Amino acid sequence: RNLYQRSPNMDSLIAIGSGAAFLYGLYGLFGLAYAFGHQAISLIPVFKNALYFESAAMIVTLISLGKFLESRAKSHTSDAITALMQLTPPLALVERHGVQGEIPVEDVVLDDIIIIKSGASVPVDGIIIEGNCSIDESMLTGESLPLEKNCGDKVTAGTINKSGYCKIKATAIGNDTTLAKIIALVSEATATKAPIAKTADKISGIFVPVIIILAVISGSAWLLAGYSLNFALTIAISVLVISCPCALGLATPTAIMVGMGQGAKNGILIKSATALETAHKIDTVVFDKTGTITNGTPTVTDILPQKITVAELLALAAALEQLSEHPLAQAIVQAAEAKSLLIPSAIAYKQHPGQGITATINNIPYAAGNAALMAAHGISIDKQQQQNLAHAGKTPLYFSREQELLGCIALADTVKTTSPAAISTLKQLQIKTIMLTGDNQLTAEAIAKQAGIEEIFAQVLPQDKASMQAQGHLVAMVGDGINDAPALAAADVGIAIGTGTDIALKTADMVLIKNDLTDVVKAISLSRKVMRNIKENLFWAFIYNTIGIPLAAGVFYITQGWLLNPMLAAAAMSCSSVSVVSNALRLRFTKL
Repeated sequence: RNLYQRSPNMDSLIAIGSGAAFLYGLYGLFGLAYAFGHQAISLIPVFKNALYFESAAMIVTLISLGKFLESRAKSHTSDAITALMQLTPPLALVERHGVQGEIPVEDVVLDDIIIIKSGASVPVDGIIIEGNCSIDESMLTGESLPLEKNCGDKVTAGTINKSGYCKIKATAIGNDTTLAKIIALVSEATATKAPIAKTADKISGIFVPVIIILAVISGSAWLLAGYSLNFALTIAISVLVISCPCALGLATPTAIMVGMGQGAKNGILIKSATALETAHKIDTVVFDKTGTITNGTPTVTDILPQKITVAELLALAAALEQLSEHPLAQAIVQAAEAKSLLIPSAIAYKQHPGQGITATINNIPYAAGNAALMAAHGISIDKQQQQNLAHAGKTPLYFSREQELLGCIALADTVKTTSPAAISTLKQLQIKTIMLTGDNQLTAEAIAKQAGIEEIFAQVLPQDKASMQAQGHLVAMVGDGINDAPALAAADVGIAIGTGTDIALKTADMVLIKNDLTDVVKAISLSRKVMRNIKENLFWAFIYNTIGIPLAAGVFYITQGWLLNPMLAAAAMSCSSVSVVSNALRLRFTKL
């Protein structure tokens, strides 16, 4: 059918080879019947050697066996997806109207209260509303240590409660859960074709017709050389069968499937085969700062009191800042609560836009804010201290009582502990690193110094981030926010941090489930290993045909007496396909 439609493929060679053997066998069978029927004894030896039924049968049998072994091997490539699908429990323990009962997980609805006992799997995404537990997220994130979860923390479907007891409110069910989205992403990605696979398809499209012509020429040449039709047909069929480029067709998709499965197992979701292939050529990685290199939330880094203790300054600061919703204020309150300090009550709260706040504690006026607020109250600050903190990328907040400065608390969005190591490794891989941020130059320089990045672009607007790609370089953009979406889409490979916004996750080519930049290195490493594996597979597929075709064509028959039987050709062809798949499966044991 493919030949008729002028699109011959690998199966065409098998069909022609086994079909020719069968038809020639029929010719031999009727020839024998004629010879016996007409007592033409001299013709019997001629037709006896034309019975090729066993070759036709064995070719199809061996090819079928090879395909069976391939399918068995290829089924292992989706083990990661299968393992993910089996994570969600079939039943959920739900509490409705004060009554507990197990129901199928498909029947859970949004806002249902679900009880998670120790040792149980989480059936849906949710938020803890009661209790606390230790959740194992290793199958999703690759993180081996369980994470402590308390009221207000999110839990994900498929994770396991190692210890503790909690109740969660369902926030995502069915196909909307994080696990379901991961499975869908990996499944869709394995169905896409990488550019190198398309190249292999084009080669196969040319290769098949050439082999058919070569088989005809080989058979005809031996006929013209005076050899029998039986000998010439053996040569032609052997060339057709051994040349079948099944190994060529398997070389790329199997490696891509295994690679994507390994990525999913390590918390790296690759949304297309093209992204997996492109990543190995990346020579420049551009990082967003906030939430990517840094933790994305300010924390207290320095408490510098004057005339009072550290605890007293922090407690007074928290008393003033607990009335504010500003992220810096919340960080101070959290720091005080973490130390279990007694926080006094503040009244007469007043906000001064762009400067800070004032309030009264025990009928004494207090102020909290930046240097401008202190200047407005006629309070002098240490300029050198202010400059030193700014150069360190920290934001100083000053606190005063009446006309007296009580001290300074510095806050900063701290660099993730894994960021310097990830950036150092990228440098070792000869990959250039750049940081983009909308922050001011001083803060950007301080963070870049801590992270080990040499090139920065500060005060960059969201709409400008997409145009920051290095000219002539293959660029990966790593970000997490809405303002990173244009840059993620414009980059050669967009990589989103898994804790980022939905729009960033949808725009990116890869998603890192863990909030860890070392996974950027792992993604590039995985791509390099997959591409090396594909090239090994293509090499063996081509070298096999290069050696096998001359042997099948009888090139060594005159000098060495070597002749390849069609059945052996079929067995060798099947072995080549299985060896290529087996090589691809080695990726399952690779360490990133």
